[in-house]
Amino acid sequence: MNLRDIGEAPDYRFTLANERTFLAWIRTALGFLAAGVGLEQVLPNLTNHAVWEALSLFLYFISVTLAAYGYWRWRCNEEAMRLNQDLAYTSAQKLIVLAILVIVVTVTWCLFSA
Repeated sequence: MNLRDIGEAPDYRFTLANERTFLAWIRTALGFLAAGVGLEQVLPNLTNHAVWEALSLFLYFISVTLAAYGYWRWRCNEEAMRLNQDLAYTSAQKLIVLAILVIVVTVTWCLFSA
């Protein structure tokens, strides 16, 4: 379904704000992707290679998940604005903070256990 076919066009300022938020999700996803590539390419000769590889794959998964979630959230907000509905509240930010904490603890553990 094309978004232009439903509802009325919202104020362009809200549409641009929605797009900036989507781009922030994409930047965050690219950051996680860069961290995964960095772990895979820069630290391959450490003793716990399996741990680093698993952590790198986890970062790739987080990156893809964030990009997909950012698009889904952009789409839902755009539909809600076009239909003059309330925007849905999300608690995904809590999950992101939890994922970052898990990554930091895992990296710290790997660095000091080697």
